[in-house]
Amino acid sequence: MTHEKAIEIIGVPSDLGANMRGALMGPAALRIAGLKKKIEIQGYKVRDIGDLFVPVRDSLSQEIQDEKFLQPLTQICEDLCGKTHNAVQSGNIPLVVGGDHSIAIGTISGIAKHHKEQGGELGVVWVDAHADINTPDSSPSGNIHGMPLATLMGDGHPELCKIGGDGPKLKPENVALIGIRTIDDDEKRVLKASGVNYYSMRDIDERGMFRVMKEAIEKVSANTKALHVSFDIDGIDPRYAPGVSTPVSGGLTLREAHLLLEMLYETKKLGSLEFVELNPYTDVGAQSANLTVDLILSALGKSIV
Repeated sequence: MTHEKAIEIIGVPSDLGANMRGALMGPAALRIAGLKKKIEIQGYKVRDIGDLFVPVRDSLSQEIQDEKFLQPLTQICEDLCGKTHNAVQSGNIPLVVGGDHSIAIGTISGIAKHHKEQGGELGVVWVDAHADINTPDSSPSGNIHGMPLATLMGDGHPELCKIGGDGPKLKPENVALIGIRTIDDDEKRVLKASGVNYYSMRDIDERGMFRVMKEAIEKVSANTKALHVSFDIDGIDPRYAPGVSTPVSGGLTLREAHLLLEMLYETKKLGSLEFVELNPYTDVGAQSANLTVDLILSALGKSIV
């Protein structure tokens, strides 16, 4: 089966948003695991545009480090915003591979900008152990990879909030957060007040992934033109995906993760994808890298039969 739309792979080798090092090696690990070839076998044209420039952490001044790398992260997200905007404008499907989750600010700003230009809104399914909805005021660490969702909804560092144009990029009712299981105290308050649709691991335990995803898709599709999935590998239980920077036990099983992505593909509205926080430094063999490639294939329509 050949697909009309081409996949555009964009690597963002940055771990500047996190304290833990290593996610910068994620894009290379996925390429070594055969990402491009395996997507081509599924009948897609694939264009790998390589990696965005990311400065080496140790080359940056103490002042920049003390500001949690806000300046270089702003530049990286600006660049990425331009790349994802161009990809969707050209009728392609951007597949962003990271990198820590701060890069979602750039990914989603570019895609949302395209849909806004077309008079529509973007819906987002955000898979994560963490809510990523901290603000500079609520964050205990100040690390920007804990803030991308809040930033995209207009509450974050002003420089980051301006990427892709003024104003919020996402409406809370168009976002579903899936698989959360560890949230900072202040962040709980932010999440409850945000209006985002969220489903914790307890919701998935009680209701099952199929019913949770059915409801989540209905909510984020209701008023949107297209869907984006922002998938943090730490959403999966570390028994299956040990190669992450911030592992939290009790996460999604492999089947739950695949079902989630298969259901998103079946909506025919999934127009962009990103997979982040793969950390080869903490991986066992290439277990998590191979798993991530398999998940990407499910999001692009690979099914059991």
